[in-house]
Amino acid sequence: MASPYWFTRIATQARDVGIAARDLRQESRDWFRQKARSVRSVNVNRMMEDTPSRLFARGTAEDVGSMLMFFYDPKGKDTLPYWDQFPLCFPMSYDGDSFLDINLHYLPPVLRANLMNELYTLAVHEDNRIRRLAISYRILNGAARFAPFRPCIKRHLFSHVRSKFFYVRPEEWDMALFLPTARFVGATQETVWRHSRRIING
Repeated sequence: MASPYWFTRIATQARDVGIAARDLRQESRDWFRQKARSVRSVNVNRMMEDTPSRLFARGTAEDVGSMLMFFYDPKGKDTLPYWDQFPLCFPMSYDGDSFLDINLHYLPPVLRANLMNELYTLAVHEDNRIRRLAISYRILNGAARFAPFRPCIKRHLFSHVRSKFFYVRPEEWDMALFLPTARFVGATQETVWRHSRRIING
């Protein structure tokens, strides 16, 4: 399963300084995040086209807790204040026509990192590797430490997904977390983040 250019480049830089992609120590996570934040732009169309082995047609319940990216054109978009054309999400549930997820692009960097640190406590390990998150709305809504998830909750309709789904490997989560792949329509990224802070603070 091939890796997109930026994931490969950052992983190579990590190996050069003695950091393994599957190293889950906080200092290693922070290193990957900082490298991703230093990237100025990412061609998400090319990323999807160049790594077809990562693409699949439709999500199912088996994909709950996996990190996915895809192109989206929402129903009723003309009445939405803003929306993300290229979500970075963890699905929480599927109901046939749609899926409920958290789109991490809606959080500013510090809150995004904090939430991801907490989400790692829900990781499911197999053969000494993270496979997915044991994630659900009930779990996230039931603990104050997950509070930043609230502005991230989105329901996406399969009929409005405009691409295949792109699977992000767990060892790439911290890179994907901060690569500039958000594509907000209707508002600037800073405006979206400001509104998210208000939702979190009540």
